Amino acid sequence: MTRKISLILKEVLKKIEPTKKELETIGNSFKEFLKKFEKRLKTLKINAEVFVGGSFAKKTMIKKNSYDVDIFVRFDKIYGENISSILEKIVEPMKAKKVHGSRDYFQIQKENLIFELIPVIKIRSPKEAKNITDLSYSHVKYINKKIKSEELLGEIKIAKAFCYANNCYGAESYINGFSGYSLELLIYYYKNFIKFIKAVSKMGEGKIVIDIEKHHKTKQDVLMDLNSSKLNSPIILIDPTYKQRNALAALSKETFEEFKKDCKKFLKNPSIKAFEIKKMNLEKMKDSAKKNKFEYALIKTKTSKQAGDVAGSKLLKFYRHLNFEIRRFFEIKNKGFEYPVISDEIPVSKTSKKQKEVSDDEKKSADYFFVVKNKKEILIKGPNIKSLKNVEAFRKKHRNTFVKKNRIYALESTPKNLKEFINNWKKKNKQRIKDMYIEELKILEN
Repeated sequence: MTRKISLILKEVLKKIEPTKKELETIGNSFKEFLKKFEKRLKTLKINAEVFVGGSFAKKTMIKKNSYDVDIFVRFDKIYGENISSILEKIVEPMKAKKVHGSRDYFQIQKENLIFELIPVIKIRSPKEAKNITDLSYSHVKYINKKIKSEELLGEIKIAKAFCYANNCYGAESYINGFSGYSLELLIYYYKNFIKFIKAVSKMGEGKIVIDIEKHHKTKQDVLMDLNSSKLNSPIILIDPTYKQRNALAALSKETFEEFKKDCKKFLKNPSIKAFEIKKMNLEKMKDSAKKNKFEYALIKTKTSKQAGDVAGSKLLKFYRHLNFEIRRFFEIKNKGFEYPVISDEIPVSKTSKKQKEVSDDEKKSADYFFVVKNKKEILIKGPNIKSLKNVEAFRKKHRNTFVKKNRIYALESTPKNLKEFINNWKKKNKQRIKDMYIEELKILEN
């Protein structure tokens, strides 16, 4: 088994390593861009410096059809929080696209390469950080200092490919997974990919605390010292560069539990397929629903919010809300959410092909599917019978009522099918849908 895993991981690494030529092309493009950018800084007399961050700077980049390169523009503290506006002025002649965030940043595309220009404040200590991006310089320095061996860098790339393929790579709120930096730290801590996933597969319900630099004396100190909002994740990974930060604060219990299953599955039956991106097989799900006499529905939604993390977050929030509404009247047998923000895939599968570019309009849409069984009727709990006014109102609203243990209840028939339910729900909840920034909700097939 150990030999089999070793051969699989070697094969994966071979496929996900960017070629020397690709890395040289990225490096040359950056140098060319840097010359223009620094010339612009000089012309505008702006006190700022540029450094490359992200996986390219840390040598942990994995091969994809298109690459993002994080370029951080470090502004002197004298500019305060006005740095996004200043950066906008700098990139004005460069055909940059503005992306809204906790601080607005900018994207410049050059063929299959996207430069992401992120404004940060030059700080001396992590305590001075006004935004998480201000810590990026420290993160790059730490990883480059601690991780130098090609072997360990390879293990990190394998971990990234595994998480990427299993939909848990990214700290965005519609993923709630592992950021690149957190995976780099975890592989450094556990020494290799297999030790990492073995440890994850054995993790129980309690909080796991990892403090690489031993900033805190005990686990209890961590739980006492950190802000409660940073303690919600199943794993608390103390940022080695700033002891008050949990580098895995974005990781949700739901994502973690799915990831744990993926780890156990791979360890039990190792296969290169674990590194292939899985798409929802809607036809298979539809056929399965028909076979089991369940109802199947594919629903398309679109948000009015900005493409990317903001849109993904709103669409996921609405999916969860719709799921809650549906399960009141239907037994949900299967469900899924697919947001097409990933426009390329890691080339592990032999059949992997370059995908078409995903437009901004498509990045504002998501598909949901539901496989349900009608409950026929539902029980609605009413007020205590002593509350005469409320009981009267309840009886006016519901016909088939009865009393049990001093409380009134009603039996209500359910909608004929899911399509009928969604169409009626849409009509009754127009304002709620609008308030959740959803501008389109339609059933594609059922």
